[in-house]
Amino acid sequence: MSGHYLYQALRVVVWLAMAFALWKGDRAVRVAAVAVLLVDVATFLIRPQNGDISGETILLAVDFACAVVLLVLAVRFANLWIGAAMLFQAAQFSLHAFYLVMERAHDPLHAWINNLDLLGIVISVVAGTVLAVRRRVILAREDAEREARRQKLSQGA
Repeated sequence: MSGHYLYQALRVVVWLAMAFALWKGDRAVRVAAVAVLLVDVATFLIRPQNGDISGETILLAVDFACAVVLLVLAVRFANLWIGAAMLFQAAQFSLHAFYLVMERAHDPLHAWINNLDLLGIVISVVAGTVLAVRRRVILAREDAEREARRQKLSQGA
């Protein structure tokens, strides 16, 4: 039963972190956050039971789509945090593919790896959000300094 509470706590963390990413992130962060949220919604809606091959296959396709979105973002923006998120998503995809192909029932090992992968993706997206905020602050500071120098030069001339 405690695993259920941990799962619900992780879902709350995912939604809060992605809301933060949508609120404060740049375009790459926002696209990644939407992809992660869509995977979470699909997982919640489909909820495959043990032996439900069609549900597992749909989730595998959703994981693949999210991995492709993160790959495109990694190629387009070339940020380290996107690469980390993409690798975690690839591990998630591999985990689901392994359990589907081997026709194994979800066990505690699957739950741990699944949850740690999701946590790694969330940490990567939050790191990207923090970096985007820092980048905006640095650019604003540089613009203010440039404007102050311009004002000083125009008054002195």
